[in-house]
Amino acid sequence: MRRSIAVIIHPGFQLLDTAGPTAAFEIAERFQPGSYEQVLLAPEGGEVESSSGLCLSAKPLSDDPFDTIIISGGEIVRSMEAAREIVAWLKRMKARRVASVCSGAFLLAEAGLLDGRRATTHWDSTGLFSRSYPQVKLDAARIFIRDGNVWTSAGISAGIDLALALIEDDLGPEIARRTAQQLVVHQRRPGGQSQFSAIVELGGRTGRFAGLIEWMRDHLAEPLTVERLADRAAMSPRNFARAFAAEAGITPAKAVERLRLETARTAIETSHAPFERIAEVTGFGDPGRMRRAFLRGLGQPPQALRRAARA
Repeated sequence: MRRSIAVIIHPGFQLLDTAGPTAAFEIAERFQPGSYEQVLLAPEGGEVESSSGLCLSAKPLSDDPFDTIIISGGEIVRSMEAAREIVAWLKRMKARRVASVCSGAFLLAEAGLLDGRRATTHWDSTGLFSRSYPQVKLDAARIFIRDGNVWTSAGISAGIDLALALIEDDLGPEIARRTAQQLVVHQRRPGGQSQFSAIVELGGRTGRFAGLIEWMRDHLAEPLTVERLADRAAMSPRNFARAFAAEAGITPAKAVERLRLETARTAIETSHAPFERIAEVTGFGDPGRMRRAFLRGLGQPPQALRRAARA
């Protein structure tokens, strides 16, 4: 069965929000011919300039039936008229499923398609989104979320994870896996994976705690309490906890777990070290505790990640 996919862009759209998912569907179509046909749509159609200045050619918004509608994010405010046209179009369209990448969630919310649903968007837009659409159950810590027939994803590269999840939903895990390999994506990240890891890696939004993050990474096997981290940062525990959460978007304890998780994941996927040793050197202490952290943070146990890495 051929599924028609409409990807919607607007002036100031983010190029990767569009290119990532469309490339994934293109490759899936190669592996299973007759699965997908794609069309790029925009208000008025024609040449549409992205946020980078590069342009794509789109057809005008059409009332033709589509299986899947995907709304690209980007600088939505560059053309509020275009945004209003997309919202009005969404309100009258019927599709089997609707999805958004990054700030495209704002357009879904404005059309009322996220009312009462769980959704996500780029971490940097969460404050504005929550204030603008309190009726949406925002979960900004997720890479992507499916709530019924509506899918939303976090910033930019998460659009590829979203597309792979849609492909898996349509064609099964084997086609999704082969598509990911062709894209040179190591594997599809589970929707439950946190999008905050990059913020932690950078030491927060302004880089204030970059030095501390590096020190934490070098001492993962040791106890890393709030008190010890605060002392390292020359702050009181209370002020440190508040400042760190404001910078990184997560608590110091969650940041420690995230660093341990990512270090352990790398060791599991790239080495033959036993889980007991990996749990010890990354500060989890034992394999059981490490497994529980993997299920919370990645939605998969360590064993599954090692098997996938060797597939």
